[in-house]
Amino acid sequence: MVSRKRGNRRDQKPTGRPSRALAAAAKSSARKSLSSAAKASRADKSALRRDAILAAALEEFSARGFAAARMEDMAQRAGVGKGTIYLHFRDKEALFQELVTTMLVPFVATIEAAPPVGLPIRLVLERLVDLFVREIYGTERRKLIRLIMTEGPRFPQLAEFHYHHIVKRAIAAMRALLEAAHRRGELRNDALVRFPQLVIAPGMMAIVWSGLFDRFATLDVAALMGAHLDLIFGTGDAS
Repeated sequence: MVSRKRGNRRDQKPTGRPSRALAAAAKSSARKSLSSAAKASRADKSALRRDAILAAALEEFSARGFAAARMEDMAQRAGVGKGTIYLHFRDKEALFQELVTTMLVPFVATIEAAPPVGLPIRLVLERLVDLFVREIYGTERRKLIRLIMTEGPRFPQLAEFHYHHIVKRAIAAMRALLEAAHRRGELRNDALVRFPQLVIAPGMMAIVWSGLFDRFATLDVAALMGAHLDLIFGTGDAS
């Protein structure tokens, strides 16, 4: 009989180990993907809850005023527990500050952005007026500005926050635009440079009007602000 020689085990190549390693790596990758997806889902849900809380806070502040607005009513309106609000905001003042930051600061950033080179100041202001009518007056942001007008005198810390984060920046940006236009000879005098508040004054009046008299007589804000620009530049300079 011919005896079969057994090969040296050390010389035999393992056949199952690479496939097992690949399977383990695939499982690990899958677990990581599931974990990342779960984290993203939790983050999305948290962001949605935060947005709902802010929307509810604006409604409660607008309906009841800053002092009378209660966190439990905001929670009920937002569909969350009262404790959930405190996971995002420490108190009502922090809620108010976040409303200002998320709803109004982007509008100020638009004013601060340099306009296209060579664009006449009248066209720059027309675009800003259009943006104000669409994104401020025509949205819930109007309620926030009206809230600041009514509650600011009683809660000076709210007015101070709004001034430093919105008003001061907007006035500085508007003055820079108007100074450049005055140097180019596009303004008849320096009145707007000295008082940039005049540009947006009709818009603020319109917000007051909407809260007091809009149910009696609706105001065409776009036409109002267009007429204001005509008074500044003259009708012959209209675009």
